[in-house]
Amino acid sequence: MAETTYLEAIREAMQEEMDRDPAVVLIGEDVGVYGGAFKTSEGLLARFGWERVIDTPISESAIVGAAVGMSYAGLRPIAEMQFIDFIACAFNMITNYAAKSHYRWGAPVPMVLRGPCGGGVHGGTFHSANPEMYFVHTPGLKVVCPATAYDAKGLLKSAIRDNNPVLFFEHKYLYRRIKEELPGDDFTVPIGKALVRREGRDLTIVSYAAMLHTSLAAAEELSREGIQAEVIDLRTLLPLDSETILASVRKTNKLLVVHEDTRTGGIAGEIAAMVTENAFEDLDGPIRRVTSLDTPVPYAPGLEEYFMPNAAKVVAAARELAKY
Repeated sequence: MAETTYLEAIREAMQEEMDRDPAVVLIGEDVGVYGGAFKTSEGLLARFGWERVIDTPISESAIVGAAVGMSYAGLRPIAEMQFIDFIACAFNMITNYAAKSHYRWGAPVPMVLRGPCGGGVHGGTFHSANPEMYFVHTPGLKVVCPATAYDAKGLLKSAIRDNNPVLFFEHKYLYRRIKEELPGDDFTVPIGKALVRREGRDLTIVSYAAMLHTSLAAAEELSREGIQAEVIDLRTLLPLDSETILASVRKTNKLLVVHEDTRTGGIAGEIAAMVTENAFEDLDGPIRRVTSLDTPVPYAPGLEEYFMPNAAKVVAAARELAKY
């Protein structure tokens, strides 16, 4: 079997779901003729035509508003933004219309909003955001952040089939760097289920998206020092799989949370509170965080590297925690 990149896995998921269900449509900026800013939708216009692959103006609020309306009319839209940073332009549509529609008047919104997030590619302040926590705070939404090609495909297929609005954050650093062999038959990955990527006994590292790979690299280095770290891939931030996290913490008795999002208000704080409330007596040390700094994402490569977590920072924090 040929290896499939993270980006190709996303394209395959959309194509297969559009083949399977004629109600699935793709709408967004340059998704048609150009094939998407990163070519995630390349070839879909030729396969499905203008009625199902719809180019839009550069208006994120209009894209999401149109997608919500499509969902009311019985369609299952996939709405793409060229860069997820500009999801802020559609904040009202997402949090006041899509998220609350089912609660307010019983109208499901089977919509997926997807786009490239994250740094590490020297994109600067306006093309490197990790805005997931704005929406984790919003009841009525689901927030998905895959780290592997398998999960990117399986979770996107689950998101398209879900009757709730799902925000699907694709880390652009992973698009062409991460690849693996995928099954030829139809498969999905359940939303809301974390996965233990590496077993360990000395501490738990919880992460997601690109930082999963950073955490795994750190765990490999730690193992050479005799520290066995268990690494959990959250995969979904909302709903959060607290059971998997708590089970691991009760086994290792120490917790380190790693994410690329800025420190204040990141998911690490929520996880720390949840663990403190439910497994405080199982902890043998303070909960630690390795995150980006509380600044805008720098453009200069050296500053961006200083700003973001990396394996060395994770190793240093884990060593300190292991000694505690």
